[in-house]
Amino acid sequence: MIQPISKTITLADGREIVIETGKLAKQADGSVTVRMGNTVLLATVTAAKDANPGVDFMPLSVDYKEKFSAFGRFPGGFTKREGKASDYEILTSRLIDRALRPLFPDDYHAEVFVNVILFSADGVDMPDALAGLAASAALAVSDIPFNGPISEVRVARIDGKFVINPTFEQLESADIDMVVAATLDNIMMVEGEMNEVSEAEMLDAIKVAHEAIKAQCRAQIELMQACGTTEKRTYCHEEHDEELRSKVRADLYNKVYAVAVSGSSKHERAAAFEAIVEEFKAQYTEEELETKAPLIARYYHDVEKEAMRRAILDEGKRLDGRDTRTIRPIWSEVDCLPGPHGSSIFTRGETQSLTTVTLGTKSDEKLVDDVLFHGKERFLLHYNFPPFSTGEARPQRGVGRREIGHGNLAHRALKRMIPKDYPYVVRVMSDILESNGSSSMATVCAGTLALMDAGVNITRPVSGIAMGLISENKGQNYAILSDILGDEDHLGDMDFKVTGTEKGITATQMDIKVDGLSYEILENALAQAREGRMHILGKIMETITEPREDLKPHAPRIVNLRIPKELIGAVIGPGGKIIQGIQEKSGANVNIEEVDGMGLIEVSGTNKESIDKALAMINSIAAVPEVDKVYTGKISSLMPYGAFVEFLPGKDGLLHISEIDWKRFETIEETGLQQGAEIEVKLIEIDPKTGKFKLSRKALLEKPEGYKAPEGNNRPPRQERPERQERFVHRPRRNNNE
Repeated sequence: MIQPISKTITLADGREIVIETGKLAKQADGSVTVRMGNTVLLATVTAAKDANPGVDFMPLSVDYKEKFSAFGRFPGGFTKREGKASDYEILTSRLIDRALRPLFPDDYHAEVFVNVILFSADGVDMPDALAGLAASAALAVSDIPFNGPISEVRVARIDGKFVINPTFEQLESADIDMVVAATLDNIMMVEGEMNEVSEAEMLDAIKVAHEAIKAQCRAQIELMQACGTTEKRTYCHEEHDEELRSKVRADLYNKVYAVAVSGSSKHERAAAFEAIVEEFKAQYTEEELETKAPLIARYYHDVEKEAMRRAILDEGKRLDGRDTRTIRPIWSEVDCLPGPHGSSIFTRGETQSLTTVTLGTKSDEKLVDDVLFHGKERFLLHYNFPPFSTGEARPQRGVGRREIGHGNLAHRALKRMIPKDYPYVVRVMSDILESNGSSSMATVCAGTLALMDAGVNITRPVSGIAMGLISENKGQNYAILSDILGDEDHLGDMDFKVTGTEKGITATQMDIKVDGLSYEILENALAQAREGRMHILGKIMETITEPREDLKPHAPRIVNLRIPKELIGAVIGPGGKIIQGIQEKSGANVNIEEVDGMGLIEVSGTNKESIDKALAMINSIAAVPEVDKVYTGKISSLMPYGAFVEFLPGKDGLLHISEIDWKRFETIEETGLQQGAEIEVKLIEIDPKTGKFKLSRKALLEKPEGYKAPEGNNRPPRQERPERQERFVHRPRRNNNE
């Protein structure tokens, strides 16, 4: 008989999360279902019985997958089945991985596979924050060694109040949106975006999230006890030679320490470290090195890590010679490429980004067709990390998870600075040409420069910085590092990226590699990060102070206009014939869609002439006369009582003789108006019964001082003009389909 075991977690607002095991996927090492409302996730974990030969790292694979059937949808494409992972699935997988990976034992090297699958959703509750809880719970009920449990929650601030695991609808009005992962005692991972909030506000959000996480961790411990899986499997994945370890430490530490405090460049330092190891290995024969070389490499890594950390903690000296607060030298430039609509180079130390901006029209929008989100994106940011940026000699493959993750962070940092009503689709592309730490933050800085060079009216410039940490004795002794190098990231205890404007933080990403990170350290790290961000922002402003007043000459120009919903079909025409003809004859691009019950038309082109021509053709079909609007029309005929003016294609109105000027005219000849001449008029009335248009030129002229209205009315009697009655009756345009 199936006897599932479950635990229930109640959130502050009364919603419940139910974790259940023992019912599904029982052949996995661990499996659970997590349910919140109608959202149901299955998480499974499996681990190899032993480590593969020669593996000295944690081979963890995390995959988050959403089934289209979960939301009652068919997948797109010809095969009608789920394909490669979407960006959202990859980003969710990374959130889980970054929280779990540091908590496996350092000497555990067996392959571990974590799979989280969304089987049911109603589009109300967000599944990504539940995925980390599901993965940890699956590990908890397994016998796989793991120093957890952990959990993840999304924390949002909505109308000044913090909400745990908000719904999709609630999140739309949030000014803080973060996913936080933690154990009972320590924060492990933070990622999110904010609307220029202060460091204190961000820290408050993390604290609120941690309190919610503690309850979820306790539930997992209770589940683990109920399942009897508190005892984990035994393993032996490392063989050690303590004599060799001591020899490596004794012979190499002083040499490595000397290089660590020398302040050399990345490649010089790497060459010096390599020479030290090769010199040590030279005392052994090739036969001896077959067994000793892997151990020497492992023990040397420990020596290098210790030397770097001691140099910082004891002397305040970093690998490149800086102190803990100094930012590497920065240089940047804009308008470095003639082809793109905006371009920049941002170089900080040995990290360099070449970034371009392309402005597009509605047809360039990205269509997003994920399981729970179907829509369009108008601001895109793509990050590329070619192997030559680190001097590696290997081929460049497709976009990997790292590129998607780093690009997403930079995207979050900049997206709130693009005005909501900005008419262009914007694509920022960052190519990393050199890398020695924090290329994602270089992307943010270069992206800001390129956007301003393109004339994009961003709200404020954004800068970013990566902070590091070296600590010992559970944080009792520590040093916070500004603008970390790649080695400081690899050998240190924290990678904390913060982006923001002069007003506040726009995005953050933090990964912790040790236990015992206090809120005091976080607070100090945020304060030091702000100091660094402001320094970098100042360097950006030295290059370009504000967005250019105009776009580049070859950038597209866009004009938007609205028409009544019922006229959309007339502009498109049968089979798109009319709109295609407008584009062919004008040379402009025309897009039309229904928005808020109106037809929104976007006309774009690289020159004003083509746009004006397209607008005129559209107006001839769909323009709606507006009272109090000024038009430039053509006099189509003159009558004793006034002139008929075609103020829109196919639409005539009467400019009565009394509305031509403030002075009185006895005859139309006195006015000087000529048939076929252009004249500026104002539409002052549309007769609600007949649809006739009444125009005025007088309304556009300044009223003479001391003006007195003439007695009587020089409007001729109605019987004098019967033959013109039909002239200015507005008849509905005939539908093309009739």
